[in-house]
Amino acid sequence: MKDITTEYSPLPERTAVALGVFDGVHLGHRLVIDRAAELAGDELRSAVFTFRQDTVLNKGSERLLTEREKLRRLSQRKVDYVCSPDFGEVKDLSAVTFVKEILAGRLRCRYAVCGKDFRFGKGASGDIKLLKELGGKLGFETVVLDKLALNGETVSSTVIKEYIRRGEILRANEMLGYRFTIAEPVIHGNELGRTWDFPTINQLLPVHIIIPKYGVYVSRVKIDGKAYAGVTNIGVKPTVGKQIAPLAETYILNFNGDLYGRIIRVSLERFIRPEQKFGSFDDLRHQIEKDTAEAARSADI
Repeated sequence: MKDITTEYSPLPERTAVALGVFDGVHLGHRLVIDRAAELAGDELRSAVFTFRQDTVLNKGSERLLTEREKLRRLSQRKVDYVCSPDFGEVKDLSAVTFVKEILAGRLRCRYAVCGKDFRFGKGASGDIKLLKELGGKLGFETVVLDKLALNGETVSSTVIKEYIRRGEILRANEMLGYRFTIAEPVIHGNELGRTWDFPTINQLLPVHIIIPKYGVYVSRVKIDGKAYAGVTNIGVKPTVGKQIAPLAETYILNFNGDLYGRIIRVSLERFIRPEQKFGSFDDLRHQIEKDTAEAARSADI
């Protein structure tokens, strides 16, 4: 996948373009992206037009993915090009100008694929009807897809985020089509677990990313291409008593190594119990032993 965000000349080939914010690259988003790739076939190239999430979403809104993870997820689809400008660069373009200059001009669109609620242009003035009209004049076809439903429920970022807030990670993962993942640098903690033979890695949760319900999860940890079972605590360590930002603290089963400073992928699989404050460090240690045994039994590796 080639990032053409800063390339302003027309592409050498015509394209099938998936249009959307794609803030979670979840199953519903992938329906649109994969349809564009299918329409591209062997004669066209597939492209995704989206926006940088830190400029398109409302201030304070929670996201499912960091920008780095969003591009990583897009690269796993059959996508030849991605164009992801800051929202501020195009927000004042009229709907007609957006279609003429970017969609038909830069991207040389042959097929525009989007969901029924897709809007574009200044003030979100453009709708599906206008896109179809302009496409007819500019030589591209608009393909509109219905929202995806799973077990009778519409797949959407809003629904997925609510499941994550409630700790219903199994349901969230089902709609995402992948495990909700924390992929951040490992930082130094208080190293208390090392004195109990439960050394852990600590990762600060990214700003503006949806925070899962505080508690303990069975997790999967990817290190140098190998998957390990883990037990991850999301929260603020109430027993330790330090007022800190929310973080993920993960004990990795059957692993011993130095991961400080490295970006490690920790994927949540199942909620075990809420975070709680224990009366003593011994009580905490015994509970960690139980959580680890639970993770060893049920982790899907």
